[in-house]
Amino acid sequence: MTDEGKILLDRIQALAPQLAARSDEIAAARTLPADIVAALRGAGVFRMFAPKSYGGMELDLPTGLDIFRELSRIDSSVGWTVMIGVASAIAAPLLPRPTLDEAYRNPDMIFVGSTQPTAKAERMPRGWTVGGRWPFASGCKHADWFAGFCIMQEDGKPIMDPSAADGRPLILGFALPASAWEIEDTWQAAGLEGTGSHHIVLKERFVSGANFFDLQHGTSCEGGPLYQAPWHMLVLTPAAVAVGIAEGALEAVVRLAKTGRRQFHAPSAMQDSELFRLELGRAAAELRAVRLALEAQTESHWAHAQAGTLKTEARLIEGHQVAVHVATACRKVTEICFMLAGGSAVYLDSPLQRRLRDVMVLGQHATVQQRQFVNVGAFLLAEGATPVKEGAPDAKDSKVTQLRAS
Repeated sequence: MTDEGKILLDRIQALAPQLAARSDEIAAARTLPADIVAALRGAGVFRMFAPKSYGGMELDLPTGLDIFRELSRIDSSVGWTVMIGVASAIAAPLLPRPTLDEAYRNPDMIFVGSTQPTAKAERMPRGWTVGGRWPFASGCKHADWFAGFCIMQEDGKPIMDPSAADGRPLILGFALPASAWEIEDTWQAAGLEGTGSHHIVLKERFVSGANFFDLQHGTSCEGGPLYQAPWHMLVLTPAAVAVGIAEGALEAVVRLAKTGRRQFHAPSAMQDSELFRLELGRAAAELRAVRLALEAQTESHWAHAQAGTLKTEARLIEGHQVAVHVATACRKVTEICFMLAGGSAVYLDSPLQRRLRDVMVLGQHATVQQRQFVNVGAFLLAEGATPVKEGAPDAKDSKVTQLRAS
């Protein structure tokens, strides 16, 4: 981890008691309170992945994901909201340079949106007519720019994606300042309550072509390795939050056991029960294993990014494969922690019920939902394909390289 990353992590640790103590308030507000957002901005959290050319830190991917994990361990909603607002900066340089200049008038700019293509964009001279409604815009209450995705069409008919062999329509994203949008207060959710993931609405208007970008196939206007294959990077970020949530659950059940709690009809206190110790140890082992898997894949992605070899279908499949597995395993670990806590976990003042609901909602996110395994299987069955395996190139200071050397 770079010195800049360590300093940022120290600042987050200083904020940790305040963030943890306000978990109930964050959930009740259904978004991060303004003073918490201000404290995170002041710590520099939202410039983690912003380009250095605009005053950002441009941290490496492994450091960024480790910070997402740590914030999520403190509070799930804080970790998720920061992850969305920070990771979006990886994709922002897909916008044309003049639009990016406008967005980064403030290096602490927060960029959020929804990747679901729930609207259509009709071709016009020098731009498109767009209007619609997009769900799951986490952090929209405090964001500076919003993005939405559209099916592109001309004369009322979809424009085909030239890079897709299956005849899919072209899907592009576009970004506009938050002042152009409306927010519908719709986030009444089972978990991750404090993320403010409301619907955002844009009334039909003309949007310049300079505000559009191609998330999967576009070319970045920034040269650093962080920005060369944004979608490949982004698929890993929710998994880091999942690990943090599961770590928080494990810590919570250990704290409960250390109080000397003895469950109804149990012959001994939780911490003295061999069965409790067995299941706790098993959960901890599973969590450590998937954390290491995510770290290895992140290092591999970063090494490929530095070498300019990340933007391939095989690397994308690798990312999805690991991210879905990690999120699924973290859900199981969190469920075990909830069950080990017994009846006390069902009350709303228990952190374990919230952690379980949070990780269940996270697992429904498209990038880590188990249906992504369908794409992994299809890739393996494709003619001429070889089994997906870790294949990071040699890279200076790469943990993967160091492990191979040893």
